[in-house]
Amino acid sequence: MVSTHKKDKPWDTPDIDKWKIEEFKPEDNASGSPFLEESSFVTLFPKYREEYLKSVWADVTKALQKYHIDCTLNIVEGSMTVKTTRKTYDPMAILNARDLIKLLGRSVPFPQAVKILQDDTVCEIIKIDGMVSNKERFIKRRQRLIGPSGNTLKALELLTDCYMLVQGNTVAVMGPHQGLKTLRRVIEDCMKNIHPIYHIKELMIRKELAKRPELANESWDRFLPQFKKRTVARKKPKQVKDAEGKGKKEKVYTPFPPQQLPRKVDLQIESGEYFLSKKEKKVKELQEKKQKQDEMKEIKQQERAKDYVAPDEDVRENPLLKKSKKRKGSLEDDDKKKERKKSKKEIKHETNSDQDD
Repeated sequence: MVSTHKKDKPWDTPDIDKWKIEEFKPEDNASGSPFLEESSFVTLFPKYREEYLKSVWADVTKALQKYHIDCTLNIVEGSMTVKTTRKTYDPMAILNARDLIKLLGRSVPFPQAVKILQDDTVCEIIKIDGMVSNKERFIKRRQRLIGPSGNTLKALELLTDCYMLVQGNTVAVMGPHQGLKTLRRVIEDCMKNIHPIYHIKELMIRKELAKRPELANESWDRFLPQFKKRTVARKKPKQVKDAEGKGKKEKVYTPFPPQQLPRKVDLQIESGEYFLSKKEKKVKELQEKKQKQDEMKEIKQQERAKDYVAPDEDVRENPLLKKSKKRKGSLEDDDKKKERKKSKKEIKHETNSDQDD
């Protein structure tokens, strides 16, 4: 049964932040003795990170010395190792060191990765390679997380107070627990073909609503946008478009399978080739080959004959000849006119003579 007895707590004042994580100090270790066993973690790193890790490793060892943790960089094996020492007093420090080398291996820069040693910062490396089967779709959806010139990534970082790095098949995230939870949901939905802009709009509204204390005990569903999934008409395949353009009708579905095609032996029996002897078969094959050769020979001869056909040329007309033709035509016309006049005069003369008679 729960106790209902309440006592006054003079140390519990309103100015105390109950969610604050205080720093772990050596005197907080109740036993006061070193760890009974050594704990160590090893992480591999890719070849392209070798030069950067060499230049930064002095700063890494310096940062881990504050927590009494040793670290080694093995370039031959391509690995980083962190382990506890006899002076290590914080049991959480080795786990933070493990996360630090993981982040360094995933291309997170050292000034950002070293923040994981703080108590209020946690990290997560989300694998996204297995969420999408098609490689082209995976690249497009991964690019959505970054956005045009990195705008989507910056917006998510500002709204969640987290650091986010998209690298290869993973996404490295650093920040508070609540921000990590939100970012994981955004990343998983993005890989399921839900654009991050919908989450960004929702986060912006939530951030503004959190500033209003009168809405602290109310439901925010009426303020949040409701995005419904629409069934968009997809593009038709090229074969379907071509068939529609030619005016072909769609095939009617029938539950019965198509008729089985005849075997090669059945075709030979129908043509009678199956019953021929070997010599007759060879003679038939030679005849077919010769017939094909003759056909090909005729086709090639026709193609060669095309090269010897004279092309159509434009006939050049002499302008002087045109003039002479015109003159001849004009002289002939004059003669015809004169003959017509003569004939008219003769007819008149005959008519006049008849009248006199």
